[in-house]
Amino acid sequence: MTMTFWRNIAGLAARRVDAAECAACPPGLPGEDPAFSTAVTALGAKLAKADGYADHHEFATFSEVFQANSKAERNVRRLYDLAGQTTLGFESYARRLAKRYGQCPQLLEDVLDGLFQIAGADGAVTDHELSYLEQVGSLFGLSPMTFQRIRATHLGATPGDPYVVLGVAPDATDQTVRAAWKATLSEAHPDRVLARGLPAEFVEVAHIKSAAINAAHDAIIRQRKDWAAQGAA
Repeated sequence: MTMTFWRNIAGLAARRVDAAECAACPPGLPGEDPAFSTAVTALGAKLAKADGYADHHEFATFSEVFQANSKAERNVRRLYDLAGQTTLGFESYARRLAKRYGQCPQLLEDVLDGLFQIAGADGAVTDHELSYLEQVGSLFGLSPMTFQRIRATHLGATPGDPYVVLGVAPDATDQTVRAAWKATLSEAHPDRVLARGLPAEFVEVAHIKSAAINAAHDAIIRQRKDWAAQGAA
Protein backbone atom coordinates (compact mmCIF):
# COMPACT_ATOMS: atom_id res chain seq x y z
CA MET A 1 0.00 0.00 0.00
CA THR A 2 2.50 2.56 -1.14
CA MET A 3 1.34 6.05 -0.22
CA THR A 4 2.78 8.74 -2.43
CA PHE A 5 2.11 11.34 0.27
CA TRP A 6 4.74 9.70 2.43
CA ARG A 7 7.35 10.02 -0.31
CA ASN A 8 7.02 13.78 0.10
CA ILE A 9 7.09 13.99 3.89
CA ALA A 10 9.89 11.46 4.12
CA GLY A 11 12.02 13.79 2.04
CA LEU A 12 11.09 16.74 4.26
CA ALA A 13 11.83 14.77 7.41
CA ALA A 14 15.24 13.82 6.10
CA ARG A 15 16.10 17.49 5.66
CA ARG A 16 14.65 18.64 8.99
CA VAL A 17 15.96 15.92 11.28
CA ASP A 18 19.61 15.24 11.86
CA ALA A 19 20.61 12.02 10.10
CA ALA A 20 22.01 10.58 13.32
CA GLU A 21 18.56 10.80 14.92
CA CYS A 22 17.11 8.53 12.24
CA ALA A 23 19.84 5.88 12.29
CA ALA A 24 17.51 3.34 13.88
CA CYS A 25 14.57 3.98 11.54
CA PRO A 26 13.66 1.23 9.07
CA PRO A 27 15.40 1.62 5.70
CA GLY A 28 13.46 2.94 2.75
CA LEU A 29 10.49 5.28 2.54
CA PRO A 30 7.74 4.97 5.17
CA GLY A 31 5.07 4.68 2.47
CA GLU A 32 6.76 1.56 1.18
CA ASP A 33 6.57 -0.05 4.61
CA PRO A 34 3.34 -2.13 4.83
CA ALA A 35 3.36 -1.89 8.63
CA PHE A 36 3.48 1.90 8.44
CA SER A 37 0.73 2.16 5.82
CA THR A 38 -1.52 -0.26 7.68
CA ALA A 39 -1.11 1.55 11.01
CA VAL A 40 -1.74 4.98 9.49
CA THR A 41 -4.87 3.76 7.68
CA ALA A 42 -6.23 2.13 10.84
CA LEU A 43 -5.54 5.21 12.97
CA GLY A 44 -7.29 7.45 10.44
CA ALA A 45 -10.32 5.17 10.27
CA LYS A 46 -10.63 4.77 14.02
CA LEU A 47 -10.29 8.52 14.51
CA ALA A 48 -13.22 9.06 12.14
CA LYS A 49 -15.26 6.77 14.41
CA ALA A 50 -14.18 8.54 17.62
CA ASP A 51 -17.08 11.01 17.56
CA GLY A 52 -19.60 8.18 17.24
CA TYR A 53 -19.91 8.00 13.48
CA ALA A 54 -17.77 8.11 10.36
CA ASP A 55 -18.90 9.73 7.13
CA HIS A 56 -17.61 10.31 3.61
CA HIS A 57 -16.03 13.64 4.58
CA GLU A 58 -13.48 11.94 6.81
CA PHE A 59 -12.58 9.32 4.21
CA ALA A 60 -12.29 11.99 1.51
CA THR A 61 -9.90 13.95 3.72
CA PHE A 62 -8.00 10.78 4.60
CA SER A 63 -7.58 10.06 0.88
CA GLU A 64 -6.28 13.58 0.26
CA VAL A 65 -3.85 13.58 3.15
CA PHE A 66 -2.64 9.99 2.98
CA GLN A 67 -2.67 9.35 -0.75
CA ALA A 68 -2.58 5.70 -1.78
CA ASN A 69 -1.43 4.85 -5.27
CA SER A 70 -4.17 3.75 -7.66
CA LYS A 71 -3.33 0.05 -7.43
CA ALA A 72 -3.75 0.10 -3.65
CA GLU A 73 -6.93 2.18 -3.37
CA ARG A 74 -9.26 -0.82 -3.06
CA ASN A 75 -7.15 -2.42 -0.33
CA VAL A 76 -6.86 0.88 1.53
CA ARG A 77 -10.63 1.41 1.45
CA ARG A 78 -11.26 -2.17 2.60
CA LEU A 79 -8.89 -1.77 5.55
CA TYR A 80 -10.28 1.69 6.34
CA ASP A 81 -13.86 0.38 6.44
CA LEU A 82 -12.88 -2.61 8.57
CA ALA A 83 -10.81 -0.60 11.07
CA GLY A 84 -13.43 2.14 11.22
CA GLN A 85 -16.09 -0.13 12.70
CA THR A 86 -14.76 0.64 16.19
CA THR A 87 -12.15 2.76 17.93
CA LEU A 88 -11.00 -0.27 19.92
CA GLY A 89 -7.40 -1.24 19.30
CA PHE A 90 -6.10 2.13 18.10
CA GLU A 91 -3.50 2.10 20.88
CA SER A 92 -1.75 -0.94 19.43
CA TYR A 93 -1.38 0.75 16.03
CA ALA A 94 0.00 3.90 17.64
CA ARG A 95 2.49 1.85 19.67
CA ARG A 96 3.64 0.01 16.55
CA LEU A 97 4.42 3.28 14.80
CA ALA A 98 6.15 4.65 17.90
CA LYS A 99 8.29 1.54 18.20
CA ARG A 100 9.16 1.41 14.52
CA TYR A 101 9.69 5.15 13.91
CA GLY A 102 10.45 6.45 17.39
CA GLN A 103 13.84 7.72 16.25
CA CYS A 104 12.14 9.96 13.65
CA PRO A 105 9.87 12.14 15.81
CA GLN A 106 9.23 14.58 12.97
CA LEU A 107 7.63 11.79 10.97
CA LEU A 108 5.32 10.97 13.90
CA GLU A 109 4.42 14.66 14.16
CA ASP A 110 3.50 14.60 10.47
CA VAL A 111 1.19 11.64 11.08
CA LEU A 112 -0.50 13.51 13.95
CA ASP A 113 -0.86 16.58 11.72
CA GLY A 114 -2.64 14.43 9.16
CA LEU A 115 -4.95 12.98 11.79
CA PHE A 116 -5.88 16.50 12.93
CA GLN A 117 -6.90 17.28 9.35
CA ILE A 118 -9.15 14.22 9.29
CA ALA A 119 -10.71 15.16 12.62
CA GLY A 120 -11.62 18.60 11.29
CA ALA A 121 -13.01 17.30 7.99
CA ASP A 122 -16.63 17.72 9.09
CA GLY A 123 -16.04 21.26 10.31
CA ALA A 124 -15.49 20.58 14.00
CA VAL A 125 -13.19 18.57 16.26
CA THR A 126 -15.16 16.98 19.08
CA ASP A 127 -13.93 16.35 22.61
CA HIS A 128 -13.83 12.62 21.84
CA GLU A 129 -11.67 13.20 18.78
CA LEU A 130 -9.39 15.54 20.70
CA SER A 131 -8.98 12.95 23.44
CA TYR A 132 -8.16 10.33 20.80
CA LEU A 133 -5.54 12.59 19.22
CA GLU A 134 -4.01 13.41 22.58
CA GLN A 135 -3.70 9.72 23.42
CA VAL A 136 -2.11 8.99 20.04
CA GLY A 137 0.39 11.81 20.58
CA SER A 138 1.25 10.42 24.00
CA LEU A 139 1.67 6.89 22.62
CA PHE A 140 3.91 8.32 19.90
CA GLY A 141 6.12 9.65 22.68
CA LEU A 142 5.47 13.29 21.77
CA SER A 143 5.68 15.70 24.69
CA PRO A 144 2.56 17.51 25.96
CA MET A 145 4.14 20.76 24.78
CA THR A 146 4.55 19.37 21.26
CA PHE A 147 0.93 18.23 21.26
CA GLN A 148 -0.23 21.67 22.37
CA ARG A 149 1.74 23.27 19.55
CA ILE A 150 0.22 20.95 16.95
CA ARG A 151 -3.24 21.45 18.42
CA ALA A 152 -2.89 25.24 18.32
CA THR A 153 -1.70 25.04 14.70
CA HIS A 154 -4.93 23.32 13.64
CA LEU A 155 -7.50 24.64 16.11
CA GLY A 156 -6.05 27.93 17.30
CA ALA A 157 -5.19 28.81 20.87
CA THR A 158 -7.77 28.29 23.57
CA PRO A 159 -8.97 31.37 25.50
CA GLY A 160 -6.78 32.04 28.49
CA ASP A 161 -3.93 29.90 27.15
CA PRO A 162 -0.90 31.07 29.16
CA TYR A 163 1.36 30.66 26.13
CA VAL A 164 -0.87 33.02 24.16
CA VAL A 165 -0.70 35.57 26.98
CA LEU A 166 3.11 35.54 26.80
CA GLY A 167 3.19 35.21 23.01
CA VAL A 168 5.36 32.08 22.90
CA ALA A 169 4.93 28.61 21.43
CA PRO A 170 3.94 25.76 23.77
CA ASP A 171 7.28 24.05 23.11
CA ALA A 172 9.38 27.17 23.77
CA THR A 173 12.34 26.64 26.08
CA ASP A 174 12.18 27.72 29.72
CA GLN A 175 14.64 30.52 28.90
CA THR A 176 12.41 31.79 26.08
CA VAL A 177 9.33 31.70 28.31
CA ARG A 178 11.15 33.65 31.04
CA ALA A 179 12.43 36.25 28.56
CA ALA A 180 8.93 36.70 27.09
CA TRP A 181 7.45 37.05 30.59
CA LYS A 182 9.91 39.77 31.55
CA ALA A 183 9.51 41.65 28.26
CA THR A 184 5.70 41.48 28.32
CA LEU A 185 5.57 42.49 31.98
CA SER A 186 7.84 45.44 31.28
CA GLU A 187 5.57 46.68 28.49
CA ALA A 188 2.51 46.39 30.74
CA HIS A 189 4.07 48.30 33.64
CA PRO A 190 1.92 51.28 34.71
CA ASP A 191 4.82 53.68 34.26
CA ARG A 192 5.19 52.52 30.65
CA VAL A 193 1.46 53.02 30.14
CA LEU A 194 1.66 56.61 31.36
CA ALA A 195 4.82 57.21 29.33
CA ARG A 196 2.92 56.21 26.19
CA GLY A 197 0.54 59.07 26.90
CA LEU A 198 -2.47 57.02 27.96
CA PRO A 199 -4.87 58.43 30.57
CA ALA A 200 -4.40 57.62 34.25
CA GLU A 201 -7.48 55.37 34.10
CA PHE A 202 -5.39 52.90 32.10
CA VAL A 203 -3.11 52.35 35.09
CA GLU A 204 -5.73 50.06 36.61
CA VAL A 205 -5.91 48.17 33.31
CA ALA A 206 -2.13 47.87 33.39
CA HIS A 207 -2.28 46.35 36.88
CA ILE A 208 -4.87 43.81 35.72
CA LYS A 209 -2.80 42.96 32.66
CA SER A 210 0.36 42.59 34.75
CA ALA A 211 -1.47 40.21 37.07
CA ALA A 212 -2.58 38.14 34.06
CA ILE A 213 0.98 38.02 32.72
CA ASN A 214 2.34 36.87 36.08
CA ALA A 215 -0.45 34.29 36.37
CA ALA A 216 0.35 32.96 32.87
CA HIS A 217 4.03 32.60 33.72
CA ASP A 218 3.21 30.84 37.00
CA ALA A 219 0.77 28.51 35.21
CA ILE A 220 3.41 27.48 32.66
CA ILE A 221 6.00 26.84 35.38
CA ARG A 222 3.52 24.72 37.40
CA GLN A 223 2.44 22.83 34.31
CA ARG A 224 6.01 22.01 33.33
CA LYS A 225 6.88 20.90 36.85
CA ASP A 226 3.83 18.60 36.83
CA TRP A 227 4.85 17.13 33.47
CA ALA A 228 8.42 16.61 34.69
CA ALA A 229 7.14 14.87 37.82
CA GLN A 230 4.85 12.63 35.75
CA GLY A 231 7.73 11.77 33.43
CA ALA A 232 9.96 10.84 36.37
CA ALA A 233 7.28 8.67 37.99
